[in-house]
Amino acid sequence: MKEDLNIRVTGEAGQGMKTIGSVLGKVFKEAGFYVFSNLDYMSRIRGGNNFYQLRIATAPKSCPKEKIDLLIPLTKEALHLHKDSLDKDGLAVVDKEEFKLDECKSYICIDYFKLARKAGGSDLYINSVCSGILAAMSGIDLEIVKKVLYEMFTRKSKEIVEKNVKAAELGYNQTSENNSSSQLKLAKPSGSPKYILDGKQAVALGAISAGCKFYSAYPMSPSTGVMDTIARYMDKFGIIVEQAEDEIAAVNMAIGASVTGVRAMTSTSGGGFALMGEGISLAGMTETPLVVGNFQRPGPATGFPTRTEQADLNLVLGAGHGEFAKIIFAPGTIEESFYLTKKAFNMAEKYQIPAIILSDQFLADSARNINKLDFDSEAIERNILSVKEAKAINKYKRYELTTSGISPRAIFSRIDDVIYIDSDEHTEEGHITEDADVRIKMVEKRFQKKMDALLDEFIDPTVYNLVRAETVLFCFGSVLGPLRECLEEINDPNLAMVHLSQVWPINSQKIKALVKNKKRVFSVENNAEGQLAKLLHRETGIRVNGSILKYDGRPFTLESLIKQLKDVVSS
Repeated sequence: MKEDLNIRVTGEAGQGMKTIGSVLGKVFKEAGFYVFSNLDYMSRIRGGNNFYQLRIATAPKSCPKEKIDLLIPLTKEALHLHKDSLDKDGLAVVDKEEFKLDECKSYICIDYFKLARKAGGSDLYINSVCSGILAAMSGIDLEIVKKVLYEMFTRKSKEIVEKNVKAAELGYNQTSENNSSSQLKLAKPSGSPKYILDGKQAVALGAISAGCKFYSAYPMSPSTGVMDTIARYMDKFGIIVEQAEDEIAAVNMAIGASVTGVRAMTSTSGGGFALMGEGISLAGMTETPLVVGNFQRPGPATGFPTRTEQADLNLVLGAGHGEFAKIIFAPGTIEESFYLTKKAFNMAEKYQIPAIILSDQFLADSARNINKLDFDSEAIERNILSVKEAKAINKYKRYELTTSGISPRAIFSRIDDVIYIDSDEHTEEGHITEDADVRIKMVEKRFQKKMDALLDEFIDPTVYNLVRAETVLFCFGSVLGPLRECLEEINDPNLAMVHLSQVWPINSQKIKALVKNKKRVFSVENNAEGQLAKLLHRETGIRVNGSILKYDGRPFTLESLIKQLKDVVSS
C-alpha cells in the first residue's frame, strides 16, 4: 500500500487538464487524503503539451515530484514526452487503439476514448472516464467519484450530469475488470482538511474578507484568477470589478477608488507591474492606500507567460520612482496568501502607503486541501476620520505633519472642508510648493518616519530546525513548501530554514539574531541572480556562502532540491 501516490495526466491544451485535475483533487480529498496539485501548461489555447500533477498522500505535501507513479496521456505525443518520468515501478495507462500502438506489454491498455464516446458521444467526457480509471487503480470507491461529479456539474443539465457519471462508471468498471494490480492502491487515510484552494483564490478571498469593494485589473497570467474569483462573489459582497484597458488604467482606477475611501486592489504580473510603476509612485506621493498583487512569471518582456520565477524582487523593491514607504509581503503558503492579503489592506490604510503582495505562478496555480480559513482574523481597521471627527475640523490639512508621519485621513462627503490631493510636492494643505524646507519635512514624513514604524511591525520569519543547526538556508515566497518538505525528508539536524514572508522593510536586527553563531548561510531562490541573497547583504550585512538557484521556469522539485541540499552539506 502506498502512502504517497504521484499522478500525472497530460495532453494538449483544450483537452481539459484543469477539469480532470479539479475532479481528481476533490475525489481524493473526499476519500480522506491530502492533496497537492500543480499545473504545467504552455501559453497557447490549443495544442502543445500540458499536464496536471497530483500528489495524493496520507500526510500533507507541498512540493512537486519528478518521478511519477501513474501516467495517463491523452495523446500519443504526450506518452512519448512523459514516459521517461515514470518511477521504476510506475505505470502508464494508454489507449492502444487511439494511439495506434502495436503492443500493450509495457502499459495498461484501456479504451478511454471509446468509453467517452460511448457515454456521451464526445471526447469531452474523457475527463470523467479518467476519473473513474484513477479511482479504480488507487482503490477509491466509485460512489465518491459520482458524488463529486454531481456536485461539479450541478449547474449543467441533468443529461450532461448523467453522461459524466456514466463515463466515470465505464472507466471504473473496465479498469477493475482488466487490472488486478495492487501496487498503486493507497493506504487507508486518517482524514484530511476538506477545503481545496490554490494561491490566487486565497489572495482573492483575503481581499474579500478584508473588505475590498473595488478591484481593477487587465488580464495577465497568472494573476487573472484573482479577478475571476472576486468577480464570482462580487454580487454577494457588493464589489465592483473592472476589467481595465491596460495596467496603467487599472492602478489609477484603484487609486481613485481608494481616495474616496473605498478599499481597492489591483493585480498583475511583472510586465504589467512595470507599467504600474508611475501609479505606485503616485500613491506614495499622495499617501493613498493601495494594495497591488504581483504574480511573478519569467521575464524579461513576455518571457515564459505561463511558468514561474522569483525574479521580480528587485522590481518591487524599487517600485515607483522617488523615495516613499511601502511594504512587501511574499506569502509562502495558501494560508499566508489569505492572511497576508488581509494584513496588506490594514497596513496600507494604517500608514497610507502602497502594500505589495509578491506571489508567483507556482503558488498561484498550486492547490492543496487546507483547514477552514478564519475570516474573522485580522479585524478590519480603516483609520479614516469618522463623520463626527471630520465635521469638527476647521481648515483640514490632508498632509498634516505629525510625529508618526501619518496624517488624519478624511474622505469626501464626510468633511465640509476642501480636500486637496496633489502629485507635485505639496504643503500640509496639499498646495504645490517648491520650498526646500517643506520638501525635507515631507520626505521625512512619507519615508523615514513611516519606515521606522513599519520596522517595528516586521513579521517574524518562519524558521525550521534553527536551534541546533549550523547551516541556515534563507528563502522567500513559494520556496517555503518545497524547502521545508525537503528538509523534513533529509532530516539532517545541521540544516535549518529561515523563510521571509515580509521582504520589505527588513528588520536587520531580528534577521542577524537568527543567524548568530551559525557557520554557513545559503539562499534558495527561483531566480538567476540570487536577489534575496543580495538584499540580505545590503540590509543586514549577512553575506551568503552560496545560493541554490533555479531559473528554468519550473518550481523546485523534491528530488532535485534534496540532491542540491545534500551537495551543500557535503561541500
